[in-house]
Amino acid sequence: MMELYLIRHGQSVNNAMPEDQLRIPDAPLTELGKRQAGRLAEYLAEPANRDPRVDPGTGYAERTGHSAFGITELYTSPMHRALETTRPIAAALGLKPSVRIELHEHGGVFQLTPDGITGFPGRSRTQVMDEFPDYELPDGLTDEGWWDAASGSEPYYLAAGRAIRIASELRRRATDYLASGSTEQFGVAFVSHGTFIDALIKALLNQLPSRSFFYLMYNTAITRIDFVEHDRALLRYVNRVAHLPPEMVS
Repeated sequence: MMELYLIRHGQSVNNAMPEDQLRIPDAPLTELGKRQAGRLAEYLAEPANRDPRVDPGTGYAERTGHSAFGITELYTSPMHRALETTRPIAAALGLKPSVRIELHEHGGVFQLTPDGITGFPGRSRTQVMDEFPDYELPDGLTDEGWWDAASGSEPYYLAAGRAIRIASELRRRATDYLASGSTEQFGVAFVSHGTFIDALIKALLNQLPSRSFFYLMYNTAITRIDFVEHDRALLRYVNRVAHLPPEMVS
């Protein structure tokens, strides 16, 4: 079985702003967001928090004795709030995170002002390396940044296309893993963003891309999908924030 964990970043400065306030193009986490990320990391590192294995045919559940959540690969969006959220997770699980540009939020890096939309390049390779020296960086993250500032804001259909491509890649990886007969734990975690996670869930469930309904994600919420056999997946849970006390849910 291949397990997929979709994790939204912690509360960002933009999340905490009033609706009518000018947004920061690549906002960092708030102090609450950092605490949420720390709680999430502790939760993922504790084996007792892992759900039991459930046979979908019989409903039979059992504890397998696996360590922690079985996450073996950790990927993050290049946006600052996701990079910050990933750091305590990586430390708690002993993993080296990889930055994947395709996991960025719908729209890219931009600012909407009364005069229109202004694009920004995002954090540069040097900036990311200085703050997150243990992260694996892609070639597309350069010293000029990673977002095409001239394009302004990415339209939704392009974000949905990214989600469809990643969903196809995950299905291929799951098929190859299952065909190998391996019994080693294989879990992939993506630290991403609310709208992109919504699009990716729809792509994985073969739903049409649409803004007419939405899979809501709280900050640091976890969604889990298990690939159990060729072209068959189980949606285990959506938008779980069991790691947060009520006053920290945002």
